[in-house]
Amino acid sequence: MASAAEQLASNLSFSTFSKAEDLKKRLLFTLGALLVYRLGTYIPLPGIDPAAFANAFKTQSSGILGIFNMFSGGAVERMAIFALGIMPYISASIIVQLMTSVVPALEQLKKEGEQGRKMINQYTRYGTVILGALQAYGIAVSMESGQGIVMDPGWFFRISTVVTLLGGTMFLMWLGEQITSRGIGNGISLIIFAGIVAALPSALAGTLELGRTGALSTAIIVVVILVAIAAIAMIVFFERAQRRLLIQYPKRQVGNRMFQGDTSHLPLKLNTSGVIPAIFASSLLLLPATLAGFSGSQGTLPDWATAIVAALGHGQPLYMLAYAGLIGFFAFFYTAIVFNPKDTADNLKKQGGFIPGIRPGERTAEYIDYVLTRITVVGALYLIFVCILPEILIAQTGVPFYLGGTSLLIVVSVTLDTVAQIQGHLIATQYEGLIKKSKLRGGKRG
Repeated sequence: MASAAEQLASNLSFSTFSKAEDLKKRLLFTLGALLVYRLGTYIPLPGIDPAAFANAFKTQSSGILGIFNMFSGGAVERMAIFALGIMPYISASIIVQLMTSVVPALEQLKKEGEQGRKMINQYTRYGTVILGALQAYGIAVSMESGQGIVMDPGWFFRISTVVTLLGGTMFLMWLGEQITSRGIGNGISLIIFAGIVAALPSALAGTLELGRTGALSTAIIVVVILVAIAAIAMIVFFERAQRRLLIQYPKRQVGNRMFQGDTSHLPLKLNTSGVIPAIFASSLLLLPATLAGFSGSQGTLPDWATAIVAALGHGQPLYMLAYAGLIGFFAFFYTAIVFNPKDTADNLKKQGGFIPGIRPGERTAEYIDYVLTRITVVGALYLIFVCILPEILIAQTGVPFYLGGTSLLIVVSVTLDTVAQIQGHLIATQYEGLIKKSKLRGGKRG
């Protein structure tokens, strides 16, 4: 039997959207905020030679800077005021989440509801400032070591660079919060999404141009497109997949009335860790290549280090094995951080709920952990397949497969979340319309 919300969702139509004035305003605000973000990625950092920096960036584009450039919508390649992007905030959020399971004071804050969440968000902002300032200073020093990149090196350039780049990150953090509260939600995710998608048209055009000139055969391009469509369908299926545990609530008596016990479900996502394992794994594997690029220009790279960097290059067997292993490790590690079976079991026990056939308390926690571990195995294998497949295509065909595993996961996941947010606003609009109609009918009868 479908619920009332599911019945309303099935009846959504264009006429429902046309009546949702609040949703239209939220969509327009979101589009305007994303436009401001895209404009900021084209405002260059003061005191540098853009052409000289573009030439220097080409030698590092295959390292970790390439990932930052993808997430920032090309701002790193142009060294714009939004070059740091939102990554310091993402890093600070992950660090704070990890610390909540290690530091007892933060763990207690997490359990204090809304007030505790506000304090944790404040600590995340402080962490963003610290990480952003360190990264901005590192960028300033790195640019000064380049040939002709900085017009007037010195402390004035370093300080102005730190202030500008850190200010850009803090503005994007504020902009993401505004999109979340005044737009359609998922502000930070939408900013990353906009940065990735912005370069997609030029990447597709470049691939088609290679096909036109004969550098790539038409068959390979068709195969790549079909593989991308299949990968998107696979991501949609696995990201929406859940293992639902049946929860039974006992009968309860209120006054002289006896209420029948209710049943509900505890949904466990197949991929609880999301895209974090792919981001962590790719960042760690690209770190040696980035360090080698900085030190190799000075001739200080030993032979053994050169061999390791070559073995960890894209498409190499060692790179594939290490990438798969790190994704699997972080899938289990991050799932253990964000989901605590003991807390879930305690909350069920307090509410009087139990899993049929399982004793409440410790036995329930063990059973939830048992189920979660097994579905995480499937989720980790799915992440490994989605992330390794583009690497194999790049190695075997040489096609510039722009939407790799990490970026493809982010784009599809954010799209699903955004569609769900819009659908939620439309359902709320339908509910409001039904309430108004019932009030009008009640007034006429009266």
